[in-house]
Amino acid sequence: MGQRDLEAALPAGADPRRHARVLAQVHEAALAGKALPSRPRAVIGASWQRMRRLGVDPDGRAPAPVLGAEELETRRRTSGLAEALPTLRGGLLTLAEQAAHIMVIVDAGGQVLWRDGSAAVRRRADGLGFVEGVDWREESVGTNAIGTALVARRPVQVYSAEHYVRAQHSWTCAAAPLHDPRDGKLLGVVDLSGPAPTVHPTTLALVDAVARLAQAQLRTTHLTELERLRGFAAPVLGKVGGPAVVADEHGWVAAAAGLAPVDRIALPTGLKPGRVWLPAYGNCAVEPVPGGWLIRPAEDDAAPPTRVVLDVRSPREPELTVAGATGTWTHRLSPRHAEMLYVLASHRDGRSASELSADLFGDAGRTVTVRAEMSRLRRHFGGILDAKPYRFADDVEVLVRRPPDPEAVLPHSLAPAIRG
Repeated sequence: MGQRDLEAALPAGADPRRHARVLAQVHEAALAGKALPSRPRAVIGASWQRMRRLGVDPDGRAPAPVLGAEELETRRRTSGLAEALPTLRGGLLTLAEQAAHIMVIVDAGGQVLWRDGSAAVRRRADGLGFVEGVDWREESVGTNAIGTALVARRPVQVYSAEHYVRAQHSWTCAAAPLHDPRDGKLLGVVDLSGPAPTVHPTTLALVDAVARLAQAQLRTTHLTELERLRGFAAPVLGKVGGPAVVADEHGWVAAAAGLAPVDRIALPTGLKPGRVWLPAYGNCAVEPVPGGWLIRPAEDDAAPPTRVVLDVRSPREPELTVAGATGTWTHRLSPRHAEMLYVLASHRDGRSASELSADLFGDAGRTVTVRAEMSRLRRHFGGILDAKPYRFADDVEVLVRRPPDPEAVLPHSLAPAIRG
């Protein structure tokens, strides 16, 4: 797992009380439309802009919606987070109790599923409406570490008046997202929250480290499942008598025969038995097997896709839909891949590695990262992407579906090419 960029809310060596006063001045000036005494951090400034567009009331005190007990239990079971719960509690709960914090786990929809920790802080959170079952997205309660991390898709710490809603200015919180290692899907966020005077610059790093540890545990579980599928796949492939591969439901390859080995195959959302075009192998016959799919390249040559639709209307689930002679299928994109495809869709003549680096990072020198990500993309979507320069294939029609508000395009992104 690579190191993530972490930005603590409290600058190194800063006095927390003095910094809180500065933040309060910045917050008041921003709401009044006056000149700012200093600029908020980029992640906070972007969130405040979203709050203004959404019409969130900075003085709002109306309680956010809370799930009923039955629906809360259902979301706990289906969130994909229950398996990570022991690791998260083991890494954070004792510290939360000792440091006057609460540990909060929310799902990808922003609903608080579990809340543990200091009894005194839990009572204080009750008064704020920060309870199990509540909707803690930005849209409901303004800028906060949980809701903002869900949008930004990265660890976020929020301190004092960085919160958009004034009722939360007496709080500090640090949150890190949790992703499903099988498909990169956002599962939710783990958070430590407490009274503002308890702020500490290392809290964010701790929360992020425990989140990564939980993801590693989920990855270990997945590898065990894949090994089980591998044991089943060997005799199946022996009977097929031709090139074939067995992959799990997320496209991870358990075993292959007569085909170049790959780690993962891009599979469409809602894959069904029958014929389908896959970027890795072209036209294929797909059959279900316990725990996955048997995939056999067809002997006939299928026409490559003729149309792709990049849909970025959803702030949290960008998708790529590929259409061709064998039908249409949709693949959910990671935030980074959504950014890259959006840039390529805006530059049909293509982008070099250095140009893409500048587009994404504001730095033309990060070409190694760009080439690695483009290599992954082309393994997934080789039939629609070309290189030298990187671009959509010339014979593919590309359509981008955007939200009505240009600022709502990939709101997690800080890429210069997207944020302008």
